[in-house]
Amino acid sequence: MLARTPPSSPGPMARAFHRFGHNKAALFGVSAIVPMLVMILSYPLWWTFKPNDIDLLAMNSGPTVTHWFGTDGVGRDVFARVLEGGRISLLVAVASTAVSAIIGFLAGAISAFAGRWADAVTMRFVDLVMTLPPVIFLLVLASIAGTGIWPTVLVISLLSWPLLSRMIRSRLLELRERDFVMASRGMGAGLGHLLFRHGLPNSIDILVVYATLQIANAILLEAGLSFLGLGIAPPAASWGNMLNAARSTAVLEQFPWQWLFPGGALVLAVLAINFIGDGLRDAFDPRAELN
Repeated sequence: MLARTPPSSPGPMARAFHRFGHNKAALFGVSAIVPMLVMILSYPLWWTFKPNDIDLLAMNSGPTVTHWFGTDGVGRDVFARVLEGGRISLLVAVASTAVSAIIGFLAGAISAFAGRWADAVTMRFVDLVMTLPPVIFLLVLASIAGTGIWPTVLVISLLSWPLLSRMIRSRLLELRERDFVMASRGMGAGLGHLLFRHGLPNSIDILVVYATLQIANAILLEAGLSFLGLGIAPPAASWGNMLNAARSTAVLEQFPWQWLFPGGALVLAVLAINFIGDGLRDAFDPRAELN
């Protein structure tokens, strides 16, 4: 009689996605951000108004069947501007997160794999960047780089990478003592091979969690810079500069839709992405296997 083959246990990725699927907050984040992304990316195909179309006959009009979120002080459709602001905020957030992830991974991996002197120099530079006051550093960089999408991406990227580099270095310092990495070194593998053949695949979980949480942080940073006039400049739509335009007492009291909808979209997007990031962090945490 043939012996039964025991069923194979699911791999670590399958277990991680299983844990993520049972995280109610993370599932709420997914259910909130996916429809928002679909609307932000597709609204030019089905919405009548463009973000900067001016209707002088509908200035400061409240929400109606024609203008779902009302209009602003010059007659622009708030719904179109909220969605366009989301598109710009996501572009800035994703681009700055990608740049900071590349810088942080390379700095941390080179520090771990390139030797004692490279480690010392890189980490002292990271320490220097982390000791700078983040708010003051952000404002100084923004005033130097100027306004616009790509200067804002540059500013946020330069502020965000040091913490990731420390996490990557901590992971790879342990990895470099493994037998397969030492065997690769013994066979003459170069730094590039160690970085992308061994370092990157073993840092994917850190990069995924970092990227998710950093996107939410970058959206807030962009909104803050735009609110202060150092990020996305009008007439381009941004959640931050829409809130800045609605900050007067008259608008706050008489035309609340001009700040309520961009503020609500900002809060919902950041909360949803943070819930997803927290869910991914818990799903990839090896200690979750013990719970």
